[in-house]
Amino acid sequence: MSKREAFKTLLNYMRRDWAFFLLAALSAVGVVAGQLLCPYFAGRAVDCILGEGSVLWDELARHLTAIGISAAAAMVFWWLLAVTGNRIAYRLLSALRKDAFKKVARLPLKYIDNRPYGDLVGVIVSDAETASDGILLAFNQLFTGILTIFGVLGIMLAVRWEIALAVFCITPVSFFAARFIARRTFAAAKRQTEARADETAFADEMLQNLKVVKAFLREEKNAEIFEEKNETLRKASLKATFFSSTVNPTTRFINALVYAAVVLIGGIYVLLTADMGTPFTVGSLTMFLQYANQYTKPFNEISEVAAEFQSALASAGRVFSFLAEGEEVSDRDNFVLPAAEGRVEAADASFSYTDRPFIENFDLKVEPGMRVAIVGPTGCGKTTLIGLLMRFYDVTGGAIYLDGHDIRTVTRASLRANFGMVLQETWLKTATVRENLCMGREDCSEEEMFAAARAAKADAFIRRLPKGYDTVLGEEGTLSEGQRQLLCIARVMLCHPPMLILDEATSNIDTRTEVLVQEAFAELMKGRTCFIVAHRLSTVRSADLILVMDRGSIVEQGTHEELLARGGFYASLYRAQFSRE
Repeated sequence: MSKREAFKTLLNYMRRDWAFFLLAALSAVGVVAGQLLCPYFAGRAVDCILGEGSVLWDELARHLTAIGISAAAAMVFWWLLAVTGNRIAYRLLSALRKDAFKKVARLPLKYIDNRPYGDLVGVIVSDAETASDGILLAFNQLFTGILTIFGVLGIMLAVRWEIALAVFCITPVSFFAARFIARRTFAAAKRQTEARADETAFADEMLQNLKVVKAFLREEKNAEIFEEKNETLRKASLKATFFSSTVNPTTRFINALVYAAVVLIGGIYVLLTADMGTPFTVGSLTMFLQYANQYTKPFNEISEVAAEFQSALASAGRVFSFLAEGEEVSDRDNFVLPAAEGRVEAADASFSYTDRPFIENFDLKVEPGMRVAIVGPTGCGKTTLIGLLMRFYDVTGGAIYLDGHDIRTVTRASLRANFGMVLQETWLKTATVRENLCMGREDCSEEEMFAAARAAKADAFIRRLPKGYDTVLGEEGTLSEGQRQLLCIARVMLCHPPMLILDEATSNIDTRTEVLVQEAFAELMKGRTCFIVAHRLSTVRSADLILVMDRGSIVEQGTHEELLARGGFYASLYRAQFSRE
């Protein structure tokens, strides 16, 4: 996303807080007005001192009082500006993160699968915060700086336009320098944010899979890769820092030129107009010198803020590009499926992850209450078939029907509510055991929860945890992979779904516990259509139908005995597995 588009989108977000935006603008005007009045009254105060023993004390007191009031008002408005600016910035940060997090849930899984998780986390956390910080700087310094520049120029023109003209002629140099630096800072900041995201994604991936890294002795190799990415980030950061660091000395040099011009021209006017009716007094020169400082100071701050703002726009561009990604097609108007009977049919279904077909001409017919086992070698399409049933992906040809309804015409929420799913990869959130078990049924009673835990053979080890069912996983209690899987099984049992999908659901459980859990599953599966993805063929002997898949197609189907008697692909898989065992 371009810089201009990112800025426009940021403004659209801030319109939600237009009232605070208006208050911040008024506060900035109050700050600038208070600051600009102080030099004016200071100059008038200097003119009250006419000479030795000749001081206009009453006027001096009035001017000093006015200075105090102006300074106090500026301080109050600064506080108000800081409060409103922070509120706008943090509400913006909150809105960006909420929208980005909601976006993740609406994205197709294909997009999530093709991007590192660390990169997504970087967009939601780091980039959103950088964009918000840029807005905060804009309110606190950029806006007030611009007002100060125009305010000072206006006063100078009203008091002595000749000096103001000299100041104004030097101003374009500052604008040119700021524009030159800002362009290069934006490009460098963009490369810096991209390099940071790449490094974050790699670090996140390696930390999540540290056991695998250690098991394959990849520590040194990964350290080398990280060092390369870190070096790329270092170079990008140094370049960005170099351009942003040129701001201060450049603007200070221009500031010195402005101050020198005011001193030179103002001093000449003091001498030339000394005997005139409306002389340019020492007090007026004092006022102009203070205004010169006030005029040049914002250029220094604006240039620095501009560099930071370029980085903020680069980060905002990444956030808004992410928010603009295509989402899953809305299915709000689709048919809401009630409790399903469990009749599943696939008619000439096809699917591909890329341009190359993966599943072609897939046909299947499952009656309600059947137990269907799906077996086959790795990569044959077992998990893909489950993803199609759940509409994690949609078929690219043909159709899959549930109770006679094309599942693409059914809302995803009502479709998935009819399935209970236990995956080989266990996932438990950082929360209490109770919250994890009741994730699918928050309104369940304690007795129902205990019954599901007992059925899954998890109740005993849960009660041995420090706080039992109120133990916070990951903080107060650590579970083995097998125990985590038992909790996932109990979570599904608690929901009592009409259909079940078990994707190698007992892979991390010991043999003795597996027998007990299989008995619990047998009770749970009564009257329900079940799809069982299995690698261990010993677990599918009791299935009503076994689908043998290879290269995205069903090559055989039948019962265990029928397939063994046929002596085909299934029989060879079965013999190969048990010969190894």
